[in-house]
Amino acid sequence: MEGLGQALLDLQRLTERLRRDCPWDREQTARTIVPHTVEEAYEVADAALAGDDSKLLDELGDLLFQVFFLALLSEEKNKGDLAQVARGIHAKLVRRHPHVFGNAEAETAGRVRENWERIKRDQEGREGIFHHVPEALPALLYARKVQQRARAVGFEYPDVAGAVADLEDELRELKDDLQVPERRAEELGDVLFAAVNVARGLEVDPELELRRASERFRARVEAAEELARADGEDWSTLPLEQQDRYFDVAKERE
Repeated sequence: MEGLGQALLDLQRLTERLRRDCPWDREQTARTIVPHTVEEAYEVADAALAGDDSKLLDELGDLLFQVFFLALLSEEKNKGDLAQVARGIHAKLVRRHPHVFGNAEAETAGRVRENWERIKRDQEGREGIFHHVPEALPALLYARKVQQRARAVGFEYPDVAGAVADLEDELRELKDDLQVPERRAEELGDVLFAAVNVARGLEVDPELELRRASERFRARVEAAEELARADGEDWSTLPLEQQDRYFDVAKERE
């Protein structure tokens, strides 16, 4: 912990100087900065999923700067500062971990989450089942958050098998309505929502796993293109059947 306080103080002073002396930083508002904050959060997630410790530290620094900068904007409006942010999250974490700082019992991660939701309702005055669910979240994260809120009041399949069965039902309904334009979009939405429910049952993050699946697909297509080029072929002009063969070879070589 030695040096941590000085390092954070140095970053605070740097943030203040950039806000004062840099033309770009002077023009920023919370509204213009937030898209960068979201981008940095995703880059942190990518580095963590890749298992790249060095890159993770670098991306965490970028995200930390976002926190310092947004806190400084609040301070300029006399709405709070970084110290208030730190004290606030400290108090919140203590309050939401009575199994650590109090006498409550929580032997599993599931029980911890249940306690969190109860504390939010009983101690923090959050009303309604779907309290504090930001509508600006990416769709998969929004779906997961909505489902988590429903779970907190007991509206949940007892096991992942129930969620998988529901996904299969939604897939059947989509197949039945493929030729009905006014129905198929809605049915596809139901399939995606049910898939998120399965992801929660498996304790995986649907947003991150979809991104990983997209990256795997991208890498396989690029590898298939290289294989075709090595054979003197232009993969993009090949018939689908031949493209698929190269794709399968690329997948097998992973």
